[in-house]
Amino acid sequence: MIGTLLPPGVVSVEAFDDLPGEAPFPGEEDLVATAVEGRRREFVTARRCAREALAVLGHPPAPIRSGARREPLWPPGVVGSITHCRGYRAAAVAPRTLLTGIGIDAEPHGPLPDGVHDAVTVPGEPEMLAALTATDPLIHWDRLLFSAKESVYKAWYPLTGRWLGFDEARLSIDPAAGAFGARLLVDGTRTDGGPSLTRLTGRFAVAGGLVVTAVTL
Repeated sequence: MIGTLLPPGVVSVEAFDDLPGEAPFPGEEDLVATAVEGRRREFVTARRCAREALAVLGHPPAPIRSGARREPLWPPGVVGSITHCRGYRAAAVAPRTLLTGIGIDAEPHGPLPDGVHDAVTVPGEPEMLAALTATDPLIHWDRLLFSAKESVYKAWYPLTGRWLGFDEARLSIDPAAGAFGARLLVDGTRTDGGPSLTRLTGRFAVAGGLVVTAVTL
């Protein structure tokens, strides 16, 4: 599912369930030592997906540790992203010579919990969501916006080393193209000296009770 949103050369692996009793990969046990069982299963399966994707790029199995913001720490020369939610786990990786950043996210296709809508939107977005709902009420556009901003953050953080709040990006959604754009409302200076990030673009899909989004740079 996530692979349909990614450009050629990006390797993605996904899973819709977990292997009963699968243990954490050696070197990752402490990352889920205190996690509840559901969270632990999601983590183990998603990390397995990531290793399978890395194997396609020629990388041997190894622990995938987490950084300061719990972001996956990839092998040198690799960019990637991981996501997991109820009923879905996925990873996407690519050589850094192909892309400078990837962000993927998956969410259950349902309305956002009460109170979350106002916390994740900026001026202009509620009106956009209302217009989209009037056109296609079968899609939970607020959940799609949430997922898209998660993908934006996952692509943003490794390049800037800085948090990006939901209120620091303004989204536009093109339902006909299955695409979205995010105008960043804060300084997008990168730590690698690359062009400052001012706008990120991505794609989305809604199917099988899921919303999936992806951003690539």
